[in-house]
Amino acid sequence: MLALTGAATSTALIAGCGGGGPGNGNGGGNGGGNGGGNGDGNGGENGGGGDGIEIDPDTEILFNGQTNAWEGLEPSDIEGEENPSLILQEEETYSIGWTEGDGAAHNMELRDEEGEVVDEYTTGDPVSDPGDDQIFEFEAVSEIAVYRCEPHPSMEGEITVEGGNGGGGGNGGGNETDGNETEGNETDGNETDGNETDGNETDGNETDDNESE
Repeated sequence: MLALTGAATSTALIAGCGGGGPGNGNGGGNGGGNGGGNGDGNGGENGGGGDGIEIDPDTEILFNGQTNAWEGLEPSDIEGEENPSLILQEEETYSIGWTEGDGAAHNMELRDEEGEVVDEYTTGDPVSDPGDDQIFEFEAVSEIAVYRCEPHPSMEGEITVEGGNGGGGGNGGGNETDGNETEGNETDGNETDGNETDGNETDGNETDDNESE
């Protein structure tokens, strides 16, 4: 009777302890690729004539001479504007002068950046009564920087002479960021190395059939 009981106990232990270790495999791959390209290509052209009023070639540019400023008369784009900035095309012909005034003595001159008269483009000595001699024809050259009344520094406006392409020399060098992509800095698939619990099975520590003899 005791022998049967001991055998049953051994069978129960074997059934309960055998292969009790399901491998806890944690091998989850973490290799997420971070290669996001930042090359947005900021190549915006910077060309353009800037601020100013474009004047068509062969246009007559006329002003009203006021001691505080040149007031635009013609063409209509400059009408009523004080000392308007003008954009001209290089090597094209224009006329400029003044036909109205405030009774003070004025003249019209075209000067370079150093204040020197360019190619004798001037109406001469200042006069108080404008006439036909206060208008002259000129060729737009790159040296011309301003139009000016000699005795009145406040009567000065800027002139921009653009190249023959009329584009102001588009300086947009396509300054793209050089596609500085993060170079696919992926985490190197640092998977947990399948650190499974090694199937730590109880080694079938059976009771040795402690039979009563």
